[in-house]
Amino acid sequence: MSGLGWEVMLSIMGGLLVALMGIGVPVAFAFLALNLLGAFFILGGESGLRLLALSTTEAVTSFALVPIPLFILMGEILLHTGLATRAIHAIERLITGVPGRLSLVAVVSGGVFASLSGSSIANTAVLGRVLLPDMLRLGYHPLLSVGPILAIGGVAMLIPPSALAVLFGSLAGISISRLLLAGIVPGLLLAMLFFFFIVAVSRLRPDMAPVQPEEAEPFASRFRPFLIYVMPLMAIVVVVVGSILGGIATPTESAALGSIATVIVAACYRSLSWSAILKALSGTAATTAMIFIIISGSIAFSQILSFSGATRQLVQVVTSMDIHIGTLVIMMLLVALLLGMLMDQISIMLITLPFFMPLINLGGVDPVWFGVMMLIALEVGLITPPFGLLLFIMKSVAPEEVTMRHILASISPYIGIEVLGLLLVFMFPVLALWLPGLM
Repeated sequence: MSGLGWEVMLSIMGGLLVALMGIGVPVAFAFLALNLLGAFFILGGESGLRLLALSTTEAVTSFALVPIPLFILMGEILLHTGLATRAIHAIERLITGVPGRLSLVAVVSGGVFASLSGSSIANTAVLGRVLLPDMLRLGYHPLLSVGPILAIGGVAMLIPPSALAVLFGSLAGISISRLLLAGIVPGLLLAMLFFFFIVAVSRLRPDMAPVQPEEAEPFASRFRPFLIYVMPLMAIVVVVVGSILGGIATPTESAALGSIATVIVAACYRSLSWSAILKALSGTAATTAMIFIIISGSIAFSQILSFSGATRQLVQVVTSMDIHIGTLVIMMLLVALLLGMLMDQISIMLITLPFFMPLINLGGVDPVWFGVMMLIALEVGLITPPFGLLLFIMKSVAPEEVTMRHILASISPYIGIEVLGLLLVFMFPVLALWLPGLM
């Protein structure tokens, strides 16, 4: 098999991977099976298998991956102690007298929770459970109830602390601290675009977001829950982002500081029970184990491709075609958007990055800028039918009257808005590179 041409080698390995995923084999085990075959036939029999074991062990013991479980732990603590729910209700009381009020509450709450949890799944699940029943009871159209929750849920991939951004940076060889900071401005930009869209639709179609009579309440009493339940949580954001931006801590150290700050905040609210701690640790362990198994498979897969010469030859073929680097970046983003319709985000990273990053580095493209655009493209995949993960998360937490047809109909405009945000970052790289440039 090692004597085959690189084209045949690449076709066989890619075909086997697609076939295994197509018959329902989990992505981690699909890569494991492919890596075992590749190590035996390409790397050289038993010695190749030993090399595979060594490379996978080194992959998951990298110090750069430590922020992943710590960022996940932060979100799990906020979720199981109920602090996230209290913060959402506090934001709801503060926002009044605007069209599409609860839709805007969803966007603001989702942005706040994204800056605390780093989990798109947790973001969508919490907002869906807390806000969606009230929105439906008040007669909100799915476009302004289900849609905003799904759209803002994916922004957690961009705004630190983002475990997926850490994973992306590790797999792509990009500075994790710069990538985390680079996602803040594009994430806020997307939230603002959602905000403006909701206000515009609510004004043009008031029937989609019926105005409900609100009790006259002094601003001071409405601001008090925000001051109590939201502002202290912002200290966690300051600790994580501020320590990276100020050069005080590495991403790993900032993640540890953020976890400690989250535990302290939860303890100050007297919400830190042993039950909540055990649930948070259990959820963190399960998610981290899955991610680390996938990471080890991905790195081994990349090494096998490199050893076979497929990666090097593919790069040479593309560079010999004399394609403008901007056109090449657009083609890569289109591939990511199309794959987002068919598979999960981690799988897309595992399949594309071994091919994309050598071309990006050779073409002189800023890897942080490209990384942010890829994260936005992956975020779009979370809400793109037929296999967008957040669509199924929403169906699992939404009331029974919300059908998958309602969910799919609600998300189309927000997909367009996210693609618009992606185009803006492509046209104006400063949106992604300004904040890391302050480091």
